[in-house]
Amino acid sequence: MRAVIQRVSRASVTVDHEIISSIEKGLLVFLGIEDADTKEDIEWLSNKIVNLRIFNDEEGVMNRSVLDVDGNLIVVSQFTLHAQTKKGNRPSYIKAAKPDIAIPLYEKFVLQIENDLEKKVGTGIFGADMKVDLLNDGPVTILMDTKNRE
Repeated sequence: MRAVIQRVSRASVTVDHEIISSIEKGLLVFLGIEDADTKEDIEWLSNKIVNLRIFNDEEGVMNRSVLDVDGNLIVVSQFTLHAQTKKGNRPSYIKAAKPDIAIPLYEKFVLQIENDLEKKVGTGIFGADMKVDLLNDGPVTILMDTKNRE
């Protein structure tokens, strides 16, 4: 799994001109899934995300997690995170999981992160044409890959 985690002041996801998820202070997570992803990837990534100390403490130091600040989360599936650009100018998405594999893994990830965060999280709609609006706070953007554990 690959994730782009953005600390946001606000974020929302719109499908067909309807806002389906919105949050104030928290994290917007774009999630890319590949065939080789497992339950262990889900658990590791969810734990890392909810415990990342990327929110400021009283002294302005990034020392608090989304849990610590009672922040919210939106998780949006994004197969393009597995784009391969080595050859030519048209990205290949061959490593991205097909919907029959990706959808159940995405749903399990959402359930895991809700469990770890101890609250519901917003989502996009898998495979939909989504419009994502966000106000990046900082900006703070973190890239993670479960295969490298970084």
